[in-house]
Amino acid sequence: MSATDKAKDKLQSVKGDVKENVGHATGDRDLEAEGTADKASGNLKQAGEKVKDAFTK
Repeated sequence: MSATDKAKDKLQSVKGDVKENVGHATGDRDLEAEGTADKASGNLKQAGEKVKDAFTK
């Protein structure tokens, strides 16, 4: 996996965390849920890439 893809996955996770926190702070449940989903998706992609990296070494 390229470093660019890893950075994109990490950025998605971080953006999700920010959205989740802003949604929680403002009481916007939709934004909070969207942030949770983005964060989970980014984390899942990162985990999948770590598994791929483990098998290519």
